[in-house]
Amino acid sequence: MRNILITGGTVFVSRYAAEYFVKKGDHVFVLNRNTRRQSEGVTLIEGDRHDLGDKLKNYHFDIVLDITAYTRADIENLITALDHINQYIFVSSSAVYPETLQQPFSESQKCGPNSIWGDYGTNKLEAERYLLDKVPQAYILRPPYLYGPMENVYREPFVFDCADAERPFYIPKDGSMPLQFFYVEDLCRFMDIIIEKQPEDHIFNVGNREVVTIKEWVKMCYEAAGKKARLVNVDASHSQRDYFCFHDYAYELDVTKQNVLMPDTKPLLEGLKESYQWYRRNSELVNKKPYLDYISKLENEKIY
Repeated sequence: MRNILITGGTVFVSRYAAEYFVKKGDHVFVLNRNTRRQSEGVTLIEGDRHDLGDKLKNYHFDIVLDITAYTRADIENLITALDHINQYIFVSSSAVYPETLQQPFSESQKCGPNSIWGDYGTNKLEAERYLLDKVPQAYILRPPYLYGPMENVYREPFVFDCADAERPFYIPKDGSMPLQFFYVEDLCRFMDIIIEKQPEDHIFNVGNREVVTIKEWVKMCYEAAGKKARLVNVDASHSQRDYFCFHDYAYELDVTKQNVLMPDTKPLLEGLKESYQWYRRNSELVNKKPYLDYISKLENEKIY
């Protein structure tokens, strides 16, 4: 049994990870402020990661899975509060790659500001650099869009709602913009592989090999809900973020290094079906956005 500290543990990726490692038989500690329901089988350490004091001093953790850090201060405060660190895995972001770089982005490219993601990307990069400098056995994971059960972001759930209502789906332009995803369970599987193998490389892009277009993704979401999509194209005069759940930004990650350690990932359609089944039972846990309000305007004014 491994002692694993997971930051968060109550929302989407951190909650899924907590339950994943509990099922594996690990002793999972979650660090959060105890404002949401805790998962069964975890040990709660109630506290704010920015004001930990000596809350962690009497614990020994074999692994830290830091899923909620956004800034260097987030990392620094947690490291300072720990007596000893063995392995530390930080879920960072692909937002650390400038959009001007050649794609697919690889781990060897120079990171820096990305105009689409702004401070989110630069803060993640500062956190990465600080961690790698302070902890020899630290690993950085850079995912694209994460999806799966427990997702609280209104992306796939938005499409599922449209499918269930048998609405047409409004896609930006011709729907050819590519998207890359990674299933939350595959992320947990890869973290487990990192823990076991302790590879020489310490920075990994993670994600599916395949990218899909917006059009393909929407059709798969409808299929996961047992429906067939009817698509409506919206021209570029309308801001994509008013009616659609992704930025107007196409990028792709090179996941060759990940595939050496974990060659198989869940097929996207299969993962979407599991996401749909979870959402139908837990729709109240998703933070919904008013995309349909704007779409109603498009429909009423017939300006699409």
